[in-house]
Amino acid sequence: MSEKYSVEVCRELEGRFRAANLHRPMRIGHYDAGTELTYDVTGFRDEEPVKVSLIVEKFVGGGFAGQVYRVKIAAIEGEIEGVEVGGTYAIKILIPPTTFSRLFRNLLYWIGFQGPFQQQVNPAAARAGSLWQKFIRRAAKIRFGDEAAVVDIYGTFTDAGLGSCGELREWVEGRTWLLEVDDRLDLLKKWRRGRTTEQQPVGSPEYRAKYKFMKEFVALLHDLGAYEFARQYEWSTCKSQPNALKRYGNDDDPAGGLVAVDFRAGLALLPFLPMSPGDFKLIIKGLGRGSLVQFDRGSITKLESFTAAHADMFADMDRMLRELKTAEAVYRDSVPDITHNHIKLLYSRKLWSTTFDSAVNGWRVRNLVDEHHEWKFRNSKVLTFLFFIVGLIPLLGKPIRLMWGRTDWRKHYGAMLGSWDYFKRSVQARIGEKVTVWHRSGRLGDQRALRVATSTPRFMGHLPLSILPAGLHRMLTDFEYARERISYYTVRPVRLYFDAKMREQWLRDMISEGQKKHMLSDEDAETIRSQIGEPFIQKYLKSLAVHVCTLPVTQIVSVAIALIYYLTHRDQPNAWAIGLGIIGLFQVVPISPGSLVRGLYVLYLVIKERNFKDYNIAVFLGFFKYVGYLAFPIQMTYHYPALARFMAGHWATEAVHIVPVFGERGALLEHWVYCLFYNRPLTIRRRMRRRAEARKLIKPRYWHAGLCIFGTAAIFGLADYVYLVNFDNLPILRDIWWLVILAPLACGAALTLGCGGAALGKRIAAAAVCGALAGMLYAALSATTGYSGTISDAANNGRAIGRNETVSPERAAPTTTTVNDNKAPEISSLIPDPNSFHVSRDTAIQLHITDGGSGVEYDGGAVTIRVEGDVVYDGANETSPGGYDSVSTYPEQSVKGICTRTGSEADYTFVFSPASPFGYGQKVDVAVNATDRAGNIMPEEHYYFHTVNSSIVASCVWRMFIFAILSAIGAIITEIKLPENWMIERKSVEK
Repeated sequence: MSEKYSVEVCRELEGRFRAANLHRPMRIGHYDAGTELTYDVTGFRDEEPVKVSLIVEKFVGGGFAGQVYRVKIAAIEGEIEGVEVGGTYAIKILIPPTTFSRLFRNLLYWIGFQGPFQQQVNPAAARAGSLWQKFIRRAAKIRFGDEAAVVDIYGTFTDAGLGSCGELREWVEGRTWLLEVDDRLDLLKKWRRGRTTEQQPVGSPEYRAKYKFMKEFVALLHDLGAYEFARQYEWSTCKSQPNALKRYGNDDDPAGGLVAVDFRAGLALLPFLPMSPGDFKLIIKGLGRGSLVQFDRGSITKLESFTAAHADMFADMDRMLRELKTAEAVYRDSVPDITHNHIKLLYSRKLWSTTFDSAVNGWRVRNLVDEHHEWKFRNSKVLTFLFFIVGLIPLLGKPIRLMWGRTDWRKHYGAMLGSWDYFKRSVQARIGEKVTVWHRSGRLGDQRALRVATSTPRFMGHLPLSILPAGLHRMLTDFEYARERISYYTVRPVRLYFDAKMREQWLRDMISEGQKKHMLSDEDAETIRSQIGEPFIQKYLKSLAVHVCTLPVTQIVSVAIALIYYLTHRDQPNAWAIGLGIIGLFQVVPISPGSLVRGLYVLYLVIKERNFKDYNIAVFLGFFKYVGYLAFPIQMTYHYPALARFMAGHWATEAVHIVPVFGERGALLEHWVYCLFYNRPLTIRRRMRRRAEARKLIKPRYWHAGLCIFGTAAIFGLADYVYLVNFDNLPILRDIWWLVILAPLACGAALTLGCGGAALGKRIAAAAVCGALAGMLYAALSATTGYSGTISDAANNGRAIGRNETVSPERAAPTTTTVNDNKAPEISSLIPDPNSFHVSRDTAIQLHITDGGSGVEYDGGAVTIRVEGDVVYDGANETSPGGYDSVSTYPEQSVKGICTRTGSEADYTFVFSPASPFGYGQKVDVAVNATDRAGNIMPEEHYYFHTVNSSIVASCVWRMFIFAILSAIGAIITEIKLPENWMIERKSVEK
């Protein structure tokens, strides 16, 4: 839902609907700020409902479980414990704000329990969940010493406008978690496994406090018997972390103010559809309890045992426990639920009676029936069953139900059929409803929404586009908006680079947004604002503008290359798929065109200012995709920690929030990405610095470099030998791709491990040199056998024969017959193989033409062979018996040579030896025509093969390059993975 829609426009559209004076009510899917609502709220100390009037202050958000609003109590006609007039509270209405979320949620629930989503439509189900929460809150006082560790809930109600049950509860002013700077992620990992001591300086205190709180809270829920409620706080689901907030005012204590705020699951957990890593474990545990489908089931027996063991703490909750038992019994019998009720469905009259009554309750809550028809259905199970069956009719089910169960809707449809004026008013009102939804989602601007709502042709023009994403829909229909967005992504980055004041305002706006999203404290925000004028910050802002300018570079280049490939290879199968693969490849490669431009800019700054110290980290990280955006935040961590942490959090997590469910703010994915791109480099830098200090006391050594070079070359030589023995051919690099990756990586790792006190840069350089020399040595070994492939050669290596090689395949002597010969000749035993790659440039071309009937007629022009369109054999014009010399016959041809014919008319063997080699990487086309003596004509056969792509020199250079890069990477990875005390321990051993 768009945050920038106009409440005034929505109210004007609602006013137009009311002015249409229809018999039916307006469809409502969302409440705007300022909306006044009145509910009959049932508290927990008194069973009698109390009328509560409230005003919506803000739509907080929504998901599969429902939609949450912050509200202010305007009036109370009675008393509800904990609720006061003028107080700020939260309401959660248990229906999702979007159609897709509602349909997906209801589908999963129906599969699991064979009924509608009970939390929405069944007051008993909503009541049971709220009562469970009251017991959990009291138990939190036992475990954590304070009931405030669980959000309080004050009552339940039914919302007639949205057609759903809801709950009134405490409003918590809090946040998820701070993205903390931590250069000791290795210790954090050990802490998670319980392998650290109190003396070790483990970082990320808020992260650890929340992890411990949620772990203990899950244990508490299991002790209570609230097994399936615990799913909301299982850390391993990777999406439960936002369910525990930290109250404001507790920043000094990492563990202070933590509160569990959400106990309403949105999606049923089906055994065949785990939706998070932790769901696998939950499914297995559920099966152990006999719960095949999980949602919000708990054990009343275990809850009673817990309350009995702490009777003094639960002494005032006896009536709630009795109410919970009653509500649970009604709730669990309200749907068939075959995985729990089993054969009970075959004999229990009470179960089916409750199911029918609850179905009527649900229809009433959802506004499908009015009070009169509710009474009729309660007194007739036949009518109830028929009403249920009608609801199963696709598309028409709901309109038929409304006409049957609601007097106002029946009048509405009747008036539409009987009055043209009413029909027009109803259509215009329906358009207004739809436009309201479009405006809230950001599809239409303020004035355009009002115009579309009054024009049926305009509405029909927008309707087909409503299936598109909201932003794209608006781009295609709103010129001013499209121009603004295009300018934002193209002109604005350039202006940011040249306009210092605009850059400063840009940072100020980001700071304000960071405060609004609670990514920045007020103190940190003021610190950053006071530093904006400093020279290094100005350099950073300018570099940030360059980063923004490079954002589209990779996408433009990847799409352009993919398009060029498709247009030049349109005749090849799957050309479009390869084009998409090219685009995808650009997204995952570590260095992309955009990151290359960014890295070169940082390098330009180093050279221009002759200042390596201030850019010693950014100059390397800037070249890498994704992490390069954090190059400058990492660079200035120690000088400007507040700004560095904020910018890292902003850049590292902004893209994460577009990921559905798992990308929610405060979820584990957000923290993981932040640590990966910010804290992980800091951890690596700290470990490398410590090792560098230790290495200063050890002499560097490189004597083992020769062993690494010859060892790596020997491994590849062994691979060549194995291929020669088993396949009678040398492998191309793609055949042994895994070895091409692993061997140089191992070479680089071995070299850096043995370099003693050498500096990091020298270790990486030495590894690259070793890799290059190993590649050169391997190329020399391959060259001795005449091989010159490259890593880009395809895997299907065609068999090739030399020009002077004698080919005499052992074939059984075929025979011919002239009886009823109606079969044309065939070609076989093609060398090189059709569609093969990496064929030697001087290969001979061999093929067999066979005919088991009357025999092949080679003369009289019956057999011709063309290579690249040039005739290399013409049976009617053999220059010598069994031979054809195209060199003398057609000297002007580009392809010419000697072609020989051997064998018999049942099986002729043709071998063409070209006078000069084919080109590098040439696609050689071969065409063959043949006729037998009975006059059967073989359709022209076409096939082709590819020659090698490079010379031995190019192959050697390519291998040196690949091996050097991979060896350097191996050294870098080894340095990253080594524990920080590895060098210190080794030094002590050497002493």
